[in-house]
Amino acid sequence: MHSPHDPYVRVRDAREHNLRGVDVDIPRDALVVFTGVSGSGKSSLAFGTVYAEAQRRYFESVAPYARRLIHQVGAPAVGEISGLPPAVSLEQRRSSPSSRSSVGTVTTLSNSLRMLFSRAGDYPAGAPRLDSDAFSPNTAAGACPACHGLGRVHRTDEELLVPDPSLSIREGAIAAWPGAWQGKNLRDVLDALGYDVDRPWRELDRREREWILFTDERPVVTVEPVREAGRIQRPYQGTYQSARRYVLHTFADSKSPALRARAERFLTSEPCPSCGGGRLRAESLAVTFAGRTIAALAALPLTELARLLPAAGGDETARVLTGDLLARIETVVELGLGYLSLDRATPTLSSGELQRLRLATQLRSGLFGVVYVLDEPSAGLHPADTEALLVVLERLKAAGNSVFVVEHHLEVMRAADWIVDVGPLAGEHGGRVLHSGPVAGLAEVAESATRRFLFDRSPAPGRAVREPAGWLEVGPVTRHSLRGVTARLPLGALTAVTGVSGSGKSTLVGAITAQSPGVQRLVTVDQKPIGRTPRPNLATYTGLFDVVRRLFSDTGEARERGYRAGRFSFNVAGGRCETCQGEGFVTVELLFLPSTYAPCPECRGARYNPSTLEVRYRGLDIAGVLDLTVESAAAFFADVPAAARSLGALLDVGLGHLRLGQPATELSGGEAQRIKLAAELQRVRRDHTLYVLDEPTAGLHPADTEVLMRQLNGLVDAGHSVVVVEHDMDVVAGADWVIDLGPGGGDEGGRVVAAGVPAEVASAAGSRTAPFLASALGRGQA
Repeated sequence: MHSPHDPYVRVRDAREHNLRGVDVDIPRDALVVFTGVSGSGKSSLAFGTVYAEAQRRYFESVAPYARRLIHQVGAPAVGEISGLPPAVSLEQRRSSPSSRSSVGTVTTLSNSLRMLFSRAGDYPAGAPRLDSDAFSPNTAAGACPACHGLGRVHRTDEELLVPDPSLSIREGAIAAWPGAWQGKNLRDVLDALGYDVDRPWRELDRREREWILFTDERPVVTVEPVREAGRIQRPYQGTYQSARRYVLHTFADSKSPALRARAERFLTSEPCPSCGGGRLRAESLAVTFAGRTIAALAALPLTELARLLPAAGGDETARVLTGDLLARIETVVELGLGYLSLDRATPTLSSGELQRLRLATQLRSGLFGVVYVLDEPSAGLHPADTEALLVVLERLKAAGNSVFVVEHHLEVMRAADWIVDVGPLAGEHGGRVLHSGPVAGLAEVAESATRRFLFDRSPAPGRAVREPAGWLEVGPVTRHSLRGVTARLPLGALTAVTGVSGSGKSTLVGAITAQSPGVQRLVTVDQKPIGRTPRPNLATYTGLFDVVRRLFSDTGEARERGYRAGRFSFNVAGGRCETCQGEGFVTVELLFLPSTYAPCPECRGARYNPSTLEVRYRGLDIAGVLDLTVESAAAFFADVPAAARSLGALLDVGLGHLRLGQPATELSGGEAQRIKLAAELQRVRRDHTLYVLDEPTAGLHPADTEVLMRQLNGLVDAGHSVVVVEHDMDVVAGADWVIDLGPGGGDEGGRVVAAGVPAEVASAAGSRTAPFLASALGRGQA
């Protein structure tokens, strides 16, 4: 063992994922950047090994109950790690937080504001002081009883539920009813209750129409089904529920986004008439501070709130509480998030915004002697905001912490005290530490993919700007920070939309996807996961798996046994392992901690039962094929055209390192986005398509960005149009047209500051993007 005063975290024989027995020493109390191409193994080292081991030791110290679970979750594959302090992980979790989660709850700023109202608010004469709980819409004490603290009520009416009253119920007058059997069942129940389902809707008595659509009763009747040719159907007990009840229930409780979206079409949403959208009880909304209710303050951008609070004055209690609140707000503003309001719902934030909010909260927590492991904190940051991020990371370090960052941003790498470069390539061609030491030392490492970008910025070959094939007018758009913004986009070209965080880029691009006349086909390629559970994977998403299952079902062995293609699916009973239902994993629920996945004890992760695995194609069973990397599979299936096309597209976007069966939960946002792009590229398209990509380079090493840009330029050269929201100035410099929004975020943004070819935008006055773009163009034309 090393002494407790050892200034290094020493990792020995790390074998997690693709790491090949890695030994590395990482200094404590330093800003350390882990870098390397996507899939090189840098996250496996930072998160899968260092952070996972710190978490395991924490569990070990907790309780025997937790210890029993750890044996199921498994320790990271590593010989030993010494000198490891406790660790805090800030990953870019793209969890789906509830609509009740907001900027205020994530940062705990809401708690401080509620305390201020409880202790120092102005109460109406004679009103008792309220507890801070009474100012939260998420508690029984505070929530408006009419809307349960949501601020909006959903209603429906006859026009929405029955758009065409000339139809009879049998002809589908009640559009809001579910389809297929469920809808037929409701119609048959009405028929059995004695309602005329064959008269046009408008001829039914008004009282009957109201009962059918709005009743809260749920009568049960015996339904005698109409006999259909060749099918004997028995009478059954059917329960009626009104159209309104069905729609509200589906909207509130359905787990299916598609069903919820369908139900929403039949609802109107309006501010709650009782609280006016304030979400709180009347007595809580009667209390003010600085002349405003807590709901009004929570709706202000943080920069505005910070200006208003000190002016309010007040007694000593008020001054202490506002002082604390201002100090907390300052950190959030410093990270470029001053445009957010406390009541902004978490699901509407980008993953970069969410991670920086968590970072701001940590800064105020006053911990020291901790290792912070951060996952690309620069993701989604404009170059102007990256400088502020570096200041914050330095402050965390100055408070006596170690800051370990997985990062691709060159400015963050240059600011590091120490760099750990993993590679040289992805997957089985990576997994080695090429350099661990001060940044300058990386210049000597010939096989590093990072070196070229950090040290020899040779000028990019200049490219002539393409002539547009036409123009697309977008707008006027008024939403979030955009107020009546219009923009023109060239068709047959590559357009980059730029601007600081919160300036309205994603909102503008969202409007393009909503209103794009003259575009035959529109494809949005985002970084949302391709699935929330481990079940979906690269092979199922691209359709490659259908081809593979057919190949297996065509083998002699499968034919002899009567195995059809379905036998080789892990999604249906028959061929799959029933213990884990074909997931290959079982979920381990941990108290107070996110649930984790452990390999299935029965099939050990193979997903299939033994008899299915006896069938082989060219010597491999189906689990063996799912275990191939894209690169190996391309060689294995080279003579199967349908498979080779899918695999070729995945290789083209630089995903050769992924395994075909890699679970969706193990893919980064950048990998998920490139799988979607590959799924598009493998289709043969002739009609003009507009591709919209939101920050396609987030999560990509500069070497991977080059690969991606070759693909996007290929699409444009084939006659399509591409729009990217982007912060990477080298990508923007290579675009044909740039639309820069700003100048700031939130209320200080939301207009087009400059639009034109890159060289024009680079010299635009008042643009925060211009100087960074000019410097990128300078490199390109030097």
